[in-house]
Amino acid sequence: MLQEPFSKGNSQIHRLDPRFKVVFATVYAFVVALSNSFPALIAALIFSFALICLCRLDFLEVAKRVALVNGFIIFLWLVVPLTYDGQSIFYLGPFGVSREGVLVSARITLKSNAILLAFIALIASNTVATLGNALGRLKVPEKIIYLLLLNYRYIFVMEEEYRRLLRSASIRGFRPSSNLHTYKTYAYLIGILFVRAANRAERVYKAMLCRGFSGRFYSLHEFSFSRLDWIWLIVMTIAIIGLEVLEWVKIA
Repeated sequence: MLQEPFSKGNSQIHRLDPRFKVVFATVYAFVVALSNSFPALIAALIFSFALICLCRLDFLEVAKRVALVNGFIIFLWLVVPLTYDGQSIFYLGPFGVSREGVLVSARITLKSNAILLAFIALIASNTVATLGNALGRLKVPEKIIYLLLLNYRYIFVMEEEYRRLLRSASIRGFRPSSNLHTYKTYAYLIGILFVRAANRAERVYKAMLCRGFSGRFYSLHEFSFSRLDWIWLIVMTIAIIGLEVLEWVKIA
């Protein structure tokens, strides 16, 4: 089934024009990614967290997404400080932990979490159908939009198909372990999954043709800028300028 846990809500951010949210999230992500001063990055993280609070999202669901990303960042903390050239602040056995490596890891952590929280608040607060429609109004190529919409729609279908195949193998006595039989079984499962995906894609395409599909998706939803959008445009513009000022002051 489709999973859009953050798209349901009636907060101010949910009611903003999706085109505005897409544009701001993109600009904001570039500004944060190119920032290096800690005052600017900490301010960005605080602002992103404020967006989450204003969006009134389920903090447990947000925490799950944040924990998943930070699980990968932990590996950076285990590798970068030990391998990055610079002044060693202390030693772990034969390895020196460099000050520069710690700073790089800290910057990556702040940037990743700030951008992730902002995208959850601004992008995930839309349904994928609404997001596709907004991208179309922003003149994104239609083929990219179709790939986004169809892949999101059917990735969950293929996941259910994979689980069905795995249950069938378990009923027949398959128990995964580290041996050649297990590897062959998983290879067969993946092969069958690709075959079924191709067959389903052909059936879906024929069904779309029967329903009058002519190569374009049409939407009855109309976007328009409201007073709330203009207010948030000012707020978010000030936020971006503030981050640039903090970055510029640090460099100066």
